[in-house]
Amino acid sequence: MEHTLGLIQKAHQGDKAARDQLVKENMGLVFSVAKRFTGRGTETEDLYQIGSIGLLKAIDHFDCSYQVKFSTYAVPLIAGEIKRFLRDDGMLKVSRSLKETAYRTAQIREKLEKRLGREPTIEELAKESGISREEIVLAMESAAEVESLQKPVYQSEGNDIFLEDRIEERENASERLLDRIVLQKLLLGLDQKERDLIRMRYFENKTQSEVGKLFEMSQVQVSRMEKKILKGLREKF
Repeated sequence: MEHTLGLIQKAHQGDKAARDQLVKENMGLVFSVAKRFTGRGTETEDLYQIGSIGLLKAIDHFDCSYQVKFSTYAVPLIAGEIKRFLRDDGMLKVSRSLKETAYRTAQIREKLEKRLGREPTIEELAKESGISREEIVLAMESAAEVESLQKPVYQSEGNDIFLEDRIEERENASERLLDRIVLQKLLLGLDQKERDLIRMRYFENKTQSEVGKLFEMSQVQVSRMEKKILKGLREKF
């Protein structure tokens, strides 16, 4: 345990050799976790590589003051990385190199935020990492998680608000109800024959010729009557 903690402390201070040694010593842990997810349509080697990213995250974020073994802390991160890959990979295929670039970019971004006291620009990330601006943008986009519409964005004693509730409605339900009430009042101002014409034309989808047969009128007469009714409704509205 002391040996591992010593390597982690050195890795946090920027010692690349210590970080590589930690990875080497814990690859068996990655392999044992990756084996649990075999048989799901993904090569074991790919699962192994994705799990390695989880191990790197565990090394970078482990707090030596934790009263747990490093392996206990690392296993959920390794498994979580693989689960996220299996979940997202079915929707959007992302190359392994792009995933690695995304992780490396995230690390550099975190360091720059601490140093600058603000979120770094794409140009600053590119300069610090030696990665092109285009690759960084692509990697950051690939790392963005797909949000569930049922994801809670606010919770308070049963008054939960979900992401789908924040999506702007193209048609407002209250406005539709108001329009319906106004239309109903306008139609009540028509005589019975006029109401029947509007009902058959716009609610029963009958043609002017079909309405004409029922009213014993020509199609032209129905057309004139319809135009007159609609003009009157528009003026009242």
